[in-house]
Amino acid sequence: MATESFGFQAEISQLLDLIINTFYSNKEIFLRELISNGSDALDKIRYASLTDPSALDSGKDLYIRIVPDKENKILSIRDTGIGMTKADMVNNLGTIAKSGTKGFMEALSSGADISMIGQFGVGFYSAYLVAERVQVISKHNDDEQYIWESAAGGTFTITTDTINPPLGRGSEIRLYLKEDQLEYLEEKKIKDIVKKHSEFISYPIQLAVTKEVEKVRVEDDEEEVKEDEEDKPKIEEVDDEDKPKKTKKIKEKEVSNEELNKTKPIWTRNPSDITAEEYAAFYKSLTNDWEEHLAVKHFSVEGQLEFKAILFIPKRAPFDLFETKKKRNNIKLYVRRVFIMDDCEDLIPEYLNFVKGIVDSEDLPLNISRETLQQNKILKVIRKNLVKKCMDLFSEIAEDKDNFNKFYEAFGKNIKLGIHEDTQNRSKLAEFLRFYSTKSAEEQTSLKDYITRMPEVQKNIYYLTGESLSSVKDSPFLEVLKKKGFEVLLLVDPIDEYAITQLKEFDGKKLICVSKEGLELEETDEEKTQREEEAKQFEDLCKAVKDALGDKVEKVVVSNRISDSPCVLVTGQFGWSSNMERIMKAQALRDSSMSSYMASKKTLELNPHNPIVKELRKKVAEDKADKSVRDLTFLLFETALLTSGFSLDDPTSFAKRIHRMISLGLDVDDEEEEVAAAASADAPPPLESASASAMEEID
Repeated sequence: MATESFGFQAEISQLLDLIINTFYSNKEIFLRELISNGSDALDKIRYASLTDPSALDSGKDLYIRIVPDKENKILSIRDTGIGMTKADMVNNLGTIAKSGTKGFMEALSSGADISMIGQFGVGFYSAYLVAERVQVISKHNDDEQYIWESAAGGTFTITTDTINPPLGRGSEIRLYLKEDQLEYLEEKKIKDIVKKHSEFISYPIQLAVTKEVEKVRVEDDEEEVKEDEEDKPKIEEVDDEDKPKKTKKIKEKEVSNEELNKTKPIWTRNPSDITAEEYAAFYKSLTNDWEEHLAVKHFSVEGQLEFKAILFIPKRAPFDLFETKKKRNNIKLYVRRVFIMDDCEDLIPEYLNFVKGIVDSEDLPLNISRETLQQNKILKVIRKNLVKKCMDLFSEIAEDKDNFNKFYEAFGKNIKLGIHEDTQNRSKLAEFLRFYSTKSAEEQTSLKDYITRMPEVQKNIYYLTGESLSSVKDSPFLEVLKKKGFEVLLLVDPIDEYAITQLKEFDGKKLICVSKEGLELEETDEEKTQREEEAKQFEDLCKAVKDALGDKVEKVVVSNRISDSPCVLVTGQFGWSSNMERIMKAQALRDSSMSSYMASKKTLELNPHNPIVKELRKKVAEDKADKSVRDLTFLLFETALLTSGFSLDDPTSFAKRIHRMISLGLDVDDEEEEVAAAASADAPPPLESASASAMEEID
């Protein structure tokens, strides 16, 4: 048995030195690399058998088998692939430097991940991450069976194999594990690694599993039998059959091969051949969800770039959907059916983080690192295609009303987030938005349906934001619009306002907020002249109210948006609405300086047709210095704050004024002077019971 010794090529020696003497946390990738190499060898023999069927005579079964031997601390990986001749062993495993050896070492020194090793064609050497000595036994159809062996000390040996059982064809890699790496002999550990990295390899991956099996054995009294044979003639007993035989239970160890990758890569098959049950089973194995998916999209992209993908929409949103620190693992990236990563942020935008699925690319280099992935143009193309297909999938779901309702309830926030973030697909995403409205309070309506219900004179889409449906459905802002028959969308989800302010228009129609100034309602010439006249008539009142309120409001004007309420407070066109102000105040980590310039200046709009406002105008006309006007103004202002969706700065003084009114109504004589003295100097005065103007004057 001639043993030949060879020296490793210098760069390979350096690489081995690096692998052995550096600490890497993700050592498990060695198994992925060795399985990938086995899969490549199986591909080669299958390819060879297409032209020469006799190539498979040495073994028809194509598989990869992992055998852990705990006693001897050996992990074996066996494949029935093409195998290696002696020359292949010498060249491939040590003397000829792969072009990638140097490249890989350079990449490592610049901070790349060890998991990139396969990309440079030197994945085999990752075995030394866990093994102190490696043997490769290989048999090629054109050569004898040989053993390659090395402890990575700069040399390796090749020997003709006369000791091991013949392989028939293929290779067996034996890893003599380091003392601190014996976890890789554990059945669970191997199963976990194979499921994570190599679940969709095209060939069966078997694991030799040792189980204790209880067997029943019939026990004879051997000594008696022996004596009978020596001394006595045989006597046959008639009752022998009825006599119960002694049995003994013994435990025997049995080794069986368990297939680890039973879930086949269904994305490689034709979608028309796959049943709904197969998709459901694949979805469950992919996501560990106990429910079936809501919808699925299976497609392949060909041309300059080739990849296959399956996208699933779940039925429910996970409870931690918007958890920022959560590791994202919605889309798993495979390269030629080998798992690469499941947390690639560039593969799909964040607002689609509920979409589950896999992408299998033919073009990405295997084991591409995270650093190079970010600059990879192929990835940008994949992302664009995935988003486009997600839009198609949402459109398909929208065809079934019940399904879409389920989808929107679970993932409506994501769609709105998409409108805020994704400028390219904004108009497409807007089609999936659903809101309650003044004409559709029970069921949410789409923007398309809203447009079909618009009267001819209506030019814009109107909306109002607020905290809840009950707080906005009878809002004073809706009064005139309801009379004119214009529908108003009611936006009550906190994210709605973020989304809608980015959208700005839909299908050529502008989106107008009815609680902001500059609301131009479609009106006739008569209505216009009447409004201008009213503005002149109430000019003095507006000035008096503005003087009373000071800088609490920016201006006071006659309103065109209310018909019943005495007044409302509207905000500036470009600042926050009252609802947005409420949301921003609720932010725990907000920047308070932002509130000062984003909080809008308020405009008080008076209703010229309201009896209270008409009476106020008379009072101002009679006596501009009437103190009761100032007092009533404050009361109107604070009630307008509440009906317009703002919060009160000083609820106590407001409550006191209301209590004074209750006292008046009940004719309760209260100690007015004490209350007046307790009120702050700038606070509006409490009401009075006896004075002629029914208000208390304060100097």
